[in-house]
Amino acid sequence: MLQSTLYTLIATFLVSLSSFIGIFTISLNEKTLHKMLTILVAYSAGTILGAALFDLLPEAIELVDEALVYPIIAFGFVFFLLLERTLYWYHGHGHGHEFEHKDAVTKDFAYLNLIGDFIHNFIDGMIIAASFANSMTLGIASAIAVVFHELPQEMGDYGILIYAGMEKRRALILNSLASVSVVVGGLFGSFFLSMVENLEGYMVAFSAGAFIFLSASELIPEMHEENDRSKALIQLFVLILGMLTIYMLGVWLPHE
Repeated sequence: MLQSTLYTLIATFLVSLSSFIGIFTISLNEKTLHKMLTILVAYSAGTILGAALFDLLPEAIELVDEALVYPIIAFGFVFFLLLERTLYWYHGHGHGHEFEHKDAVTKDFAYLNLIGDFIHNFIDGMIIAASFANSMTLGIASAIAVVFHELPQEMGDYGILIYAGMEKRRALILNSLASVSVVVGGLFGSFFLSMVENLEGYMVAFSAGAFIFLSASELIPEMHEENDRSKALIQLFVLILGMLTIYMLGVWLPHE
Protein backbone atom coordinates (compact mmCIF):
# COMPACT_ATOMS: atom_id res chain seq x y z
CA MET A 1 0.00 0.00 0.00
CA LEU A 2 2.91 2.36 0.74
CA GLN A 3 4.24 1.85 -2.79
CA SER A 4 0.86 2.51 -4.42
CA THR A 5 0.48 5.65 -2.27
CA LEU A 6 3.85 6.91 -3.48
CA TYR A 7 2.88 6.27 -7.10
CA THR A 8 -0.43 8.02 -6.49
CA LEU A 9 1.33 11.04 -4.98
CA ILE A 10 3.70 11.34 -7.96
CA ALA A 11 0.94 10.86 -10.54
CA THR A 12 -1.50 13.30 -8.95
CA PHE A 13 1.25 15.90 -8.54
CA LEU A 14 2.02 15.64 -12.25
CA VAL A 15 -1.70 15.91 -13.04
CA SER A 16 -1.94 19.06 -10.89
CA LEU A 17 0.73 20.73 -13.05
CA SER A 18 -1.84 20.87 -15.87
CA SER A 19 -3.17 24.05 -14.24
CA PHE A 20 -0.16 25.93 -15.63
CA ILE A 21 -1.25 25.34 -19.22
CA GLY A 22 -3.48 28.40 -18.93
CA ILE A 23 -0.40 30.64 -18.98
CA PHE A 24 0.54 29.39 -22.45
CA THR A 25 -2.95 29.39 -23.96
CA ILE A 26 -4.48 32.66 -22.79
CA SER A 27 -2.27 34.63 -25.21
CA LEU A 28 -3.22 32.51 -28.23
CA ASN A 29 -5.64 33.84 -30.79
CA GLU A 30 -9.09 32.27 -30.93
CA LYS A 31 -8.44 30.29 -34.13
CA THR A 32 -5.25 28.66 -32.82
CA LEU A 33 -6.85 27.94 -29.47
CA HIS A 34 -9.85 26.29 -31.14
CA LYS A 35 -7.57 24.01 -33.18
CA MET A 36 -5.67 23.02 -30.04
CA LEU A 37 -8.87 22.30 -28.11
CA THR A 38 -10.27 20.24 -30.99
CA ILE A 39 -7.27 17.90 -30.87
CA LEU A 40 -7.06 17.77 -27.07
CA VAL A 41 -10.74 16.95 -26.61
CA ALA A 42 -10.55 14.14 -29.18
CA TYR A 43 -7.38 12.66 -27.63
CA SER A 44 -8.87 13.05 -24.16
CA ALA A 45 -12.01 11.17 -25.25
CA GLY A 46 -9.85 8.38 -26.66
CA THR A 47 -7.62 7.96 -23.60
CA ILE A 48 -10.55 8.02 -21.18
CA LEU A 49 -12.59 5.55 -23.24
CA GLY A 50 -9.51 3.37 -23.69
CA ALA A 51 -8.79 3.37 -19.94
CA ALA A 52 -12.40 2.36 -19.27
CA LEU A 53 -12.63 -0.41 -21.88
CA PHE A 54 -9.11 -1.85 -21.87
CA ASP A 55 -8.12 -1.48 -18.20
CA LEU A 56 -10.77 -0.48 -15.68
CA LEU A 57 -13.67 -2.57 -16.99
CA PRO A 58 -11.78 -5.89 -17.33
CA GLU A 59 -10.14 -5.35 -13.93
CA ALA A 60 -13.49 -4.58 -12.29
CA ILE A 61 -15.09 -7.73 -13.73
CA GLU A 62 -12.19 -9.76 -12.37
CA LEU A 63 -12.21 -8.20 -8.89
CA VAL A 64 -15.92 -7.72 -8.15
CA ASP A 65 -18.70 -10.29 -7.90
CA GLU A 66 -20.68 -10.55 -11.15
CA ALA A 67 -23.93 -9.65 -9.41
CA LEU A 68 -22.45 -6.35 -8.17
CA VAL A 69 -19.94 -5.22 -10.77
CA TYR A 70 -22.38 -3.93 -13.40
CA PRO A 71 -24.64 -2.08 -10.93
CA ILE A 72 -21.53 -0.37 -9.52
CA ILE A 73 -20.37 0.58 -13.02
CA ALA A 74 -23.84 1.99 -13.68
CA PHE A 75 -23.69 3.87 -10.38
CA GLY A 76 -20.38 5.45 -11.40
CA PHE A 77 -21.94 6.55 -14.69
CA VAL A 78 -25.04 8.04 -13.01
CA PHE A 79 -23.00 9.66 -10.21
CA PHE A 80 -20.85 11.56 -12.69
CA LEU A 81 -23.93 12.45 -14.72
CA LEU A 82 -25.43 14.06 -11.60
CA LEU A 83 -22.11 15.69 -10.71
CA GLU A 84 -21.68 17.22 -14.16
CA ARG A 85 -25.32 18.33 -14.29
CA THR A 86 -24.91 20.02 -10.91
CA LEU A 87 -21.77 21.82 -12.10
CA TYR A 88 -23.54 22.97 -15.26
CA TRP A 89 -26.61 24.15 -13.34
CA TYR A 90 -24.72 26.22 -10.78
CA HIS A 91 -21.74 27.61 -12.65
CA GLY A 92 -21.19 25.96 -15.99
CA HIS A 93 -18.45 23.51 -16.82
CA GLY A 94 -16.69 22.61 -20.00
CA HIS A 95 -13.44 22.26 -21.86
CA GLY A 96 -12.31 25.71 -22.76
CA HIS A 97 -15.21 27.18 -24.70
CA GLU A 98 -16.68 29.30 -21.91
CA PHE A 99 -14.12 32.08 -22.01
CA GLU A 100 -14.90 32.82 -25.64
CA HIS A 101 -17.81 34.86 -24.25
CA LYS A 102 -16.11 37.47 -22.11
CA ASP A 103 -19.20 39.51 -21.30
CA ALA A 104 -20.92 36.52 -19.65
CA VAL A 105 -18.12 35.95 -17.13
CA THR A 106 -18.52 37.43 -13.64
CA LYS A 107 -16.45 37.11 -10.47
CA ASP A 108 -19.18 35.03 -8.78
CA PHE A 109 -19.20 32.69 -11.76
CA ALA A 110 -15.40 32.43 -11.63
CA TYR A 111 -15.28 31.52 -7.94
CA LEU A 112 -18.08 28.98 -8.32
CA ASN A 113 -16.16 27.46 -11.21
CA LEU A 114 -13.14 27.06 -8.91
CA ILE A 115 -15.25 25.23 -6.31
CA GLY A 116 -16.62 22.87 -8.95
CA ASP A 117 -13.12 22.27 -10.31
CA PHE A 118 -11.87 21.48 -6.78
CA ILE A 119 -14.56 18.83 -6.28
CA HIS A 120 -14.02 17.30 -9.71
CA ASN A 121 -10.24 17.11 -9.23
CA PHE A 122 -10.63 15.57 -5.77
CA ILE A 123 -12.68 12.71 -7.21
CA ASP A 124 -10.16 12.29 -10.04
CA GLY A 125 -7.46 11.87 -7.39
CA MET A 126 -9.45 9.12 -5.67
CA ILE A 127 -9.87 7.32 -9.01
CA ILE A 128 -6.11 7.42 -9.59
CA ALA A 129 -5.50 6.11 -6.05
CA ALA A 130 -7.88 3.18 -6.57
CA SER A 131 -6.19 2.37 -9.88
CA PHE A 132 -2.67 2.32 -8.43
CA ALA A 133 -3.92 0.19 -5.51
CA ASN A 134 -4.66 -2.52 -8.08
CA SER A 135 -1.66 -2.25 -10.40
CA MET A 136 0.87 0.20 -11.77
CA THR A 137 -0.48 -0.28 -15.31
CA LEU A 138 -4.01 0.59 -14.24
CA GLY A 139 -2.74 3.61 -12.31
CA ILE A 140 -0.69 4.96 -15.21
CA ALA A 141 -3.58 4.46 -17.64
CA SER A 142 -5.96 6.34 -15.35
CA ALA A 143 -3.44 9.12 -14.72
CA ILE A 144 -2.87 9.62 -18.47
CA ALA A 145 -6.62 9.72 -19.08
CA VAL A 146 -7.13 12.27 -16.29
CA VAL A 147 -4.24 14.46 -17.53
CA PHE A 148 -5.67 14.76 -21.04
CA HIS A 149 -9.11 15.41 -19.63
CA GLU A 150 -7.70 18.16 -17.43
CA LEU A 151 -5.70 20.00 -20.11
CA PRO A 152 -8.63 21.46 -22.10
CA GLN A 153 -10.59 22.01 -18.89
CA GLU A 154 -7.74 23.99 -17.32
CA MET A 155 -7.57 26.23 -20.38
CA GLY A 156 -11.18 27.20 -19.74
CA ASP A 157 -10.79 27.57 -15.98
CA TYR A 158 -7.83 29.95 -16.25
CA GLY A 159 -9.54 31.93 -19.00
CA ILE A 160 -12.67 32.35 -16.88
CA LEU A 161 -10.64 33.85 -14.02
CA ILE A 162 -8.81 36.26 -16.33
CA TYR A 163 -11.98 37.40 -18.08
CA ALA A 164 -13.69 37.90 -14.73
CA GLY A 165 -11.17 40.68 -14.15
CA MET A 166 -8.72 38.79 -11.95
CA GLU A 167 -5.03 39.67 -12.03
CA LYS A 168 -3.01 36.99 -13.85
CA ARG A 169 -0.84 36.03 -10.87
CA ARG A 170 -3.87 35.65 -8.59
CA ALA A 171 -5.72 33.65 -11.25
CA LEU A 172 -2.76 31.31 -11.60
CA ILE A 173 -2.48 30.80 -7.83
CA LEU A 174 -6.20 30.10 -7.36
CA ASN A 175 -6.37 27.78 -10.36
CA SER A 176 -3.29 25.92 -9.09
CA LEU A 177 -4.85 25.54 -5.62
CA ALA A 178 -7.97 24.03 -7.21
CA SER A 179 -5.77 21.62 -9.16
CA VAL A 180 -3.88 20.58 -6.02
CA SER A 181 -7.14 18.97 -4.85
CA VAL A 182 -6.30 16.04 -7.15
CA VAL A 183 -3.31 15.35 -4.88
CA VAL A 184 -5.51 15.67 -1.77
CA GLY A 185 -8.06 13.31 -3.33
CA GLY A 186 -5.31 10.84 -4.20
CA LEU A 187 -3.92 10.80 -0.66
CA PHE A 188 -7.40 10.58 0.85
CA GLY A 189 -8.26 7.74 -1.52
CA SER A 190 -5.08 5.84 -0.61
CA PHE A 191 -5.79 6.24 3.11
CA PHE A 192 -9.45 5.27 2.71
CA LEU A 193 -8.57 2.18 0.68
CA SER A 194 -6.08 1.07 3.33
CA MET A 195 -8.80 1.31 5.99
CA VAL A 196 -11.54 -0.58 4.16
CA GLU A 197 -10.80 -4.14 3.03
CA ASN A 198 -11.41 -5.14 -0.61
CA LEU A 199 -12.62 -1.66 -1.56
CA GLU A 200 -10.25 -1.35 -4.53
CA GLY A 201 -12.39 -3.48 -6.85
CA TYR A 202 -15.52 -1.45 -6.14
CA MET A 203 -13.64 1.80 -6.73
CA VAL A 204 -12.29 0.47 -10.04
CA ALA A 205 -15.82 -0.51 -11.13
CA PHE A 206 -17.09 2.95 -10.12
CA SER A 207 -14.22 4.54 -12.05
CA ALA A 208 -15.06 2.52 -15.17
CA GLY A 209 -18.60 3.91 -15.14
CA ALA A 210 -17.30 7.44 -14.53
CA PHE A 211 -14.81 7.24 -17.42
CA ILE A 212 -17.42 5.83 -19.80
CA PHE A 213 -19.67 8.77 -18.96
CA LEU A 214 -16.92 11.38 -19.35
CA SER A 215 -15.92 10.07 -22.75
CA ALA A 216 -19.25 9.08 -24.30
CA SER A 217 -21.52 11.72 -22.77
CA GLU A 218 -19.28 14.76 -22.33
CA LEU A 219 -16.29 14.69 -24.67
CA ILE A 220 -17.48 12.85 -27.78
CA PRO A 221 -20.60 15.07 -28.09
CA GLU A 222 -18.24 18.07 -28.25
CA MET A 223 -16.58 16.41 -31.23
CA HIS A 224 -19.96 16.35 -32.99
CA GLU A 225 -19.89 20.16 -33.06
CA GLU A 226 -17.21 20.02 -35.76
CA ASN A 227 -18.94 20.42 -39.14
CA ASP A 228 -15.87 20.31 -41.37
CA ARG A 229 -15.57 16.75 -42.73
CA SER A 230 -11.76 16.67 -42.93
CA LYS A 231 -11.38 18.07 -39.41
CA ALA A 232 -13.93 15.55 -38.13
CA LEU A 233 -11.87 12.73 -39.66
CA ILE A 234 -8.76 14.10 -37.98
CA GLN A 235 -10.63 14.12 -34.67
CA LEU A 236 -11.65 10.49 -35.22
CA PHE A 237 -8.04 9.55 -35.95
CA VAL A 238 -6.87 11.36 -32.79
CA LEU A 239 -9.55 9.62 -30.70
CA ILE A 240 -8.39 6.22 -31.99
CA LEU A 241 -4.80 7.27 -31.28
CA GLY A 242 -5.80 8.02 -27.69
CA MET A 243 -7.39 4.59 -27.32
CA LEU A 244 -4.31 2.93 -28.84
CA THR A 245 -2.10 4.78 -26.36
CA ILE A 246 -3.88 3.11 -23.45
CA TYR A 247 -4.07 -0.27 -25.18
CA MET A 248 -0.34 -0.31 -25.95
CA LEU A 249 0.39 0.74 -22.38
CA GLY A 250 -1.29 -2.48 -21.24
CA VAL A 251 0.82 -4.46 -23.72
CA TRP A 252 4.10 -2.87 -22.64
CA LEU A 253 3.31 -2.90 -18.92
CA PRO A 254 1.29 -6.06 -18.14
CA HIS A 255 -0.83 -6.01 -14.99
CA GLU A 256 1.00 -7.08 -11.86
